[in-house]
Amino acid sequence: MKKTIIHTAILSVLAGQAHADYNFNLQLPVTPIAHQIYDLHTLILLVCLFIFVVVFGFMFYALFKHRKAAGHQAVPFHQNFKLEVLWTLIPFIILVGMAYPTTKTVLAMRNTSHADISIKVTGHQWVWEYEYIGEGVRYVSNLATPRDQIDNKVVKGAHYLLEVDHPLVVPTGKKVRVLLTATDVIHSWWVPQFGVKQDAIPGFIHEAWFQVEKPGTYRGQCAELCGVGHGFMPIVVEALPPEQYDDWLKTQKINLAKAATASNKTYTLAELKTHGEEIFSSRCAACHQANGLGVAGVFPPLVDGTPFSAGAEVTKPLAERGFWKDGKVVLGSKDRHLDIVMNGISGTAMQPLGQQLSDFDVAAVISYERNNWNNKTGDVIQPAEVAAIRKGAPL
Repeated sequence: MKKTIIHTAILSVLAGQAHADYNFNLQLPVTPIAHQIYDLHTLILLVCLFIFVVVFGFMFYALFKHRKAAGHQAVPFHQNFKLEVLWTLIPFIILVGMAYPTTKTVLAMRNTSHADISIKVTGHQWVWEYEYIGEGVRYVSNLATPRDQIDNKVVKGAHYLLEVDHPLVVPTGKKVRVLLTATDVIHSWWVPQFGVKQDAIPGFIHEAWFQVEKPGTYRGQCAELCGVGHGFMPIVVEALPPEQYDDWLKTQKINLAKAATASNKTYTLAELKTHGEEIFSSRCAACHQANGLGVAGVFPPLVDGTPFSAGAEVTKPLAERGFWKDGKVVLGSKDRHLDIVMNGISGTAMQPLGQQLSDFDVAAVISYERNNWNNKTGDVIQPAEVAAIRKGAPL
């Protein structure tokens, strides 16, 4: 038994040495607020260490010096006014001393005035949407980790579940103010190296700010349990020098202008399916799977003729949208399919993707779903149809 314990301990030590990196502290700060938080954290730990050494030092000294084996006898006493004042006054002074830098840091965290850039951050299940206020630039940031890594079919990458297709891009040396909200449930935008962790709550707008000191890529994630896709909602911020940021912003505006032009173009089914597959993989496959079969009893399949799950009770929202028929999930009419993608299904995890995708994206993903796997409807949705619906055209 003793040999087993020793052997296990040795293996544990050796296994621990195999790890390339250990981080016992906060991540290295790269913003003024993060530096203040880091320094405050260190200061409070040192105060706690000092209290620990003093209190337990006196205690262990008293226990050892006045032990019965050394011949000491307990001396009865009752009250000591000076001692009681002392042990009340000292903790009070310590607490006040800790409260001052803490309050100073918290007030600095809340001071979003005189910002150089304002960005609206909206949390959706389960993506982040970024809108550069006053610039006309808006896009959605999706998880970019390949599905094969998530399903353990291939080796996981260095930034597993912490990589996105469109990171938030900001300039270094500029004060960036973020306005946070959500459309469905509570999310939390958290980037440790920025010292920013702020809840995004539906119906409310919360503020935070940061000023990145040096170029680089910084990663975070949603820190509020927001549903089954919570672990697939990373945050990636790319900080660029001001000149490179200006070039990036100009490029985004050009791309958005091209996307607006694309709404008036007529595409072939092959073109729509190619782009639709990209959208489906990044936005839909997490729930409905890459093969379109969904998850029995949780996420309905999109493959025509596939049962949702044997004996499963049909939820009212699905039934009301006509997403259930004769015990099977079917595609239904083109208009109904478009309505579901654009407006979501209230009471379910199906979100209104029309708020997050472009006209071309919506048209492409619907065309892909209706003409992939064993779905052979031949239906083609053009971006102009989606644009008309956004303007109020009836489905």
